[in-house]
Amino acid sequence: MIVLQLFRSVRRRRPPAAPFGQTAHHCGVLAKARFAKERSDLVAGLRRLGIRDERVLDVIARVPRERFVAPDFAIDAYADRALPIGSGQTISQPFIVARMTELLEPQPHHRVLEIGTGSGYQTAIVAELVREVVSIERHAELAQEAEERLRELGIKNVRVVVGDGTAGYPELAPYDGILVTAATPQVPEPLKEQCALGGRIVAPVGDREAQDLMVIVRLLDDFRLHVVGRVKFVPLFGEHGFREEL
Repeated sequence: MIVLQLFRSVRRRRPPAAPFGQTAHHCGVLAKARFAKERSDLVAGLRRLGIRDERVLDVIARVPRERFVAPDFAIDAYADRALPIGSGQTISQPFIVARMTELLEPQPHHRVLEIGTGSGYQTAIVAELVREVVSIERHAELAQEAEERLRELGIKNVRVVVGDGTAGYPELAPYDGILVTAATPQVPEPLKEQCALGGRIVAPVGDREAQDLMVIVRLLDDFRLHVVGRVKFVPLFGEHGFREEL
């Protein structure tokens, strides 16, 4: 999930390498302390960039993003940019994770549907704020790895499903919030149907080159749309999304 850098990135300095000869335990302790400091710096940066929901910031301060990236990229876990996670997918930059979560307006009693589990980082952030998350991922390997990470972190209110996210998950509908973490040419009709009255859909809508980040609120007989800004995500493939090129 790649997002255009439309906002000022959180500045960070690469930490120095651990001195030669340190024990693995000592290096582990130093790494934990460094990551904790970087999480704190990230939250401060997100606050400066306009994230206002303190509940979202509190969760980002607690969820270890380094656990959701490949070991080779752990040193950049708290840089405000997207990182590759395999299967041609990415973990979104922290700002967009925070912004989309904030726009969803999650509440403790909510059930949320997420389209595109990816590494599970966005899933973990939302899961800390709601009653239940159903997350759909088309790549079985990514789904399994995300499920394992979430379980290891003690996050138990998430159901990860392998399948076509554009079809939603009608078995547990309606959903108080629906979060689409890949670019879609239009909001898939099944997702609109599975959104509860008063519920919110947050999705990047447009072509493969660029999209508008939108908030769609379900009203009694219609939907109200609000465009937040321009973004760029990887495409959402499926029956009601983009079609894969042969």
